[in-house]
Amino acid sequence: MERTERISPHLVRVHLGGDDFAAFIGEADPERIAKTDKYVKLLFAKPELGLEPPYDLEALRQRLPLEDLPVRRTYTIRSIDPATGTLAIDFAGPWAAAAQPGELVTFSGPGGQFAPSTDPHLPRLYFADESALPAVAAALEETPASAHGLVLIEVGSAADEIELRRPVGIEVRWLHRDRSDGPPALHGSLLVEAARALPVPDVLPEVFAHGERGAMQQLRRLLHDEWGIERRALSLSAYWAVGRAEDGFQAEKREPVGQIFPE
Repeated sequence: MERTERISPHLVRVHLGGDDFAAFIGEADPERIAKTDKYVKLLFAKPELGLEPPYDLEALRQRLPLEDLPVRRTYTIRSIDPATGTLAIDFAGPWAAAAQPGELVTFSGPGGQFAPSTDPHLPRLYFADESALPAVAAALEETPASAHGLVLIEVGSAADEIELRRPVGIEVRWLHRDRSDGPPALHGSLLVEAARALPVPDVLPEVFAHGERGAMQQLRRLLHDEWGIERRALSLSAYWAVGRAEDGFQAEKREPVGQIFPE
């Protein structure tokens, strides 16, 4: 790990580099590296166990109980800088806040599927919460300068808003769960409410919708079932689910409760 920078009260950007950066870039699928929602899967071990990466998971399974094995977490790559040999990942959590230069990090990847269209006339319609904010930010930076559209982003409060470099024709609306007159709104509820208030598009837009699973399932009903946008025209998936750690969330993707599009 090279350095960190605080982006907002709850968001820390970690810059990763080192001797293995060139190997990571050289071995990665060029098509996936070009995606703006590219991600890696990091392994985190309990500090008190004193485990040093890279982790030999097979060997660790032989001597550690299941609850002490390193856990896998998925994070979007915010950017890659070949000039400095680093990649940046945005984190919301205690590890990044306490991370120090020189710490070792192990991860696999990248994966990724979405990159914004180069058609300057195609309208954009993006829906996201904090978990998809890095992917939205990266996509907006790669969008044609003359593009137009709307981005809805749900976050905790105004303090969680970040600067987004985007075409002047793309409007960003921030939705805040924290309210002065009552308890916070449920995760995803404001995003779905704002989406349902939109008129049905006259022209098929480029849609990128990623965030909490329940909200994404509701957006699928709106965008696909009601508006009639075909599944192949939607970049729509869940990054997480309320009340689920990643292991449980990933396992449920194979079950009806975890599916965005029913099989």
